[in-house]
Formats: sequence, C-alpha cells, structure tokens
Amino acid sequence: MNKHKTKVYLAGGFRTNWQKKVIEACGESFMFFNPREHELEIDSKQYTTWDLFHVKHCDILFAYMEATNPSGLGLCLEVGYAKALGKTVVLIDEKSSNDEAFAKYFKIVRESSDVLFNNLEDGIRFLSTFEK
Repeated sequence: MNKHKTKVYLAGGFRTNWQKKVIEACGESFMFFNPREHELEIDSKQYTTWDLFHVKHCDILFAYMEATNPSGLGLCLEVGYAKALGKTVVLIDEKSSNDEAFAKYFKIVRESSDVLFNNLEDGIRFLSTFEK
C-alpha cells in the first residue's frame, strides 16, 4: 500500500474559511498546505516565500476564486507558478460569472487551469477523485 499522501496547496482568499470545508471533506486522504495557517500576513516577503515553496512541493494546486475576493492577484501568481512547474491546477471560479470586467482579465488564469468549476462543491467532489 502506498503511504504517500497527495499534497494539495490551497490557493485563494481569506474572507471566508473555505479551506476548512475542503480539508474536512477530503482531509484524511491528502496533505494540505494551507496559507491561512502560516500566520505570516504582516511580512509579504515571508508569506510569498512560504506560499511559493509550498506550491513548488505540492502535487495539486486547488485554487478558489470566491465571488467576494477583491483581486485574486495572489491566486494568479500561484496558478501561474504551479502551471509553469507542471502541477495539476484545479480552479474554481465563482467571480467571473458575476463580474464581466473581471472575467475578461481572469480568462488567462481560467485557460491555465487543467480543470475548471463554477462552485466549490464541484471542485471538492473532483478533488476527492484523487484519493489513494
């Protein structure tokens, strides 16, 4: 039996605690890198280093663009870096359907993903298919 757990980086905003929902739904089968827990919000150099280190070491980047995320710039960086490294990118984009201007510029991120969903529940269901 393979004891290696698939490593998942959780990219997205901090306005809600969506990360907890993902971890509770799939937690036993995966190792999660959750930037919400690194407690480095004050020093951008430190948290960016932490984030990119863990993107580099994940198997799957699970990116959630919530409708309430004000910019998603960090998520864009993480998706682009993960794609450049050949990581599997699962993107949930709830914002584009409600914001036409945002959708126009976020299209490149959507195109960079390996699979795309419009809601978190569908993304979680897909992520669970990677359970070992």
